[in-house]
Amino acid sequence: MTLWAFIYWIIALLLGLAVVCFILYCGYIHYQHKKYDHIPGPPRESFFFGHSQSIQKSMSNDGLMYDLFLEWAQKYGHVVRLNMLHYVAVLVNSPEGVKEILMSSKYSKDWFYSNLFNLFGVRFMGKGLLSDRDNDHWHKQRRIMDPAFSRTYLIGMMGTFNEKAEELVERLAEKADGKTQVRMLDMLSKVTMDVISKVAFGMELNTIDDDQTPFPRAVSLAMRGLMEIRDPLFKYYFGNRKFIKDVQESVKLLRKAGKECITRRQKAIDEGDDVPVDILTQILKGAAQEEDCDIEDLLDNFVTFFIAGQETTANQLSFTVIELARNPDIMKKAQAEVDEVIGSKRDIEYEDLGKLQYLSQVLKESLRMYPTAPGTSRALEEEIVIEGLKIPPSVTVTFNSYVMQRMEEFFPDPLVFNPDRFHSDAPKPYFSYFPFSLGPRTCIGQVFSQMEAKVVMAKLLQRFELELVEGQSFDIHDMGTLRPMGGAMCRLRPRADSGTAKI
Repeated sequence: MTLWAFIYWIIALLLGLAVVCFILYCGYIHYQHKKYDHIPGPPRESFFFGHSQSIQKSMSNDGLMYDLFLEWAQKYGHVVRLNMLHYVAVLVNSPEGVKEILMSSKYSKDWFYSNLFNLFGVRFMGKGLLSDRDNDHWHKQRRIMDPAFSRTYLIGMMGTFNEKAEELVERLAEKADGKTQVRMLDMLSKVTMDVISKVAFGMELNTIDDDQTPFPRAVSLAMRGLMEIRDPLFKYYFGNRKFIKDVQESVKLLRKAGKECITRRQKAIDEGDDVPVDILTQILKGAAQEEDCDIEDLLDNFVTFFIAGQETTANQLSFTVIELARNPDIMKKAQAEVDEVIGSKRDIEYEDLGKLQYLSQVLKESLRMYPTAPGTSRALEEEIVIEGLKIPPSVTVTFNSYVMQRMEEFFPDPLVFNPDRFHSDAPKPYFSYFPFSLGPRTCIGQVFSQMEAKVVMAKLLQRFELELVEGQSFDIHDMGTLRPMGGAMCRLRPRADSGTAKI
């Protein structure tokens, strides 16, 4: 056999193997279709790509794919099948399904959370609380972290909440002339970043007064990177190389800052200095209980808390500002309550927060319409029946709070901003409201987040009248978390009657 004949034979063999593999893959996709096609769902646009094209189309021009999921839920019911290549996901919009799966500890997070381990090849959240798929390991971490979110520690945060919120309103007061346009999303992102960095890690970033600090941009780029990894081909496009490099450098910056914090705190502990019982101390306490824990494992939770503790709260506050500004009657009622409870004092006390009931309702309604972290998913390893439908194992079951919280059957007039839904006398949502997830893997920082949000919002209502800029967009931007597309552009004016209004 000549050399060329041998080469041709090898090429023919490889082509034959490729054809066989292709046929086998097609057979596997067909098998997956037959296995799950009894579950209602929209028609597949493609044998191979399933619903991927519909989803990509819904996201074009900054569209929101969750609106498409909502449309499908309204059309096909409480259990909806989604196909993408050979993968199948089941979107569950059933309160009973939410109760059965999210409230149980036997269902682990699905393969999607593995994508959070690294970002374009740089370790990101690793095995932190959010991304850890091993329930036993997660439970150990959660148990160690719980003291950092105890009532005693949360009360101790009030000083920082007040300090940073006061710095925010002082800076906003310089722009409160009724004419200057203020991008509230940016200002609120700065205050939440200053809060989490100080109360969790002992860092004074002072981003409110320092526009040059690199951390806001680093967090923003990391979140944008999370969006782009949904496209498996994104990293191969030549035009994306600079963006990918910027994301990688941003993640490295966050982990470098975390390493410096951890090193300083560990030195203080070793020298017997008094240290706060904060998240950083708990991270180190957890490390001391694990033989194989290294610095990278510690940095996983630093990055997780730094991003999760800043991004979602800032977005919630921004959406709340938008809704209050376009619902003046609701804003006046919230201001009246703040005046009644807080008056003109500058330091809000922990006991005051419980008295701000209507403001609590406003914040809950904001999270109903705009759940900043809208989805979670679980791996189904055994057959289960939901709404009379058998769901075979080896499938992802996904839950979307944006979808369920905008369904008419659970929340009448769902597009109307109505804080009275959460009045103490109103019917309680039955496993259809879960902006912080539910069950054992509910967000550990939800009380922290809502305390911070209430302090910041109370101070804004105490000091200012809010007015949306003409042409303000009410669209939602998906950046891994949901944020207002237009940045919550407002004009502010000082309140002439601050501290005098009555409920």
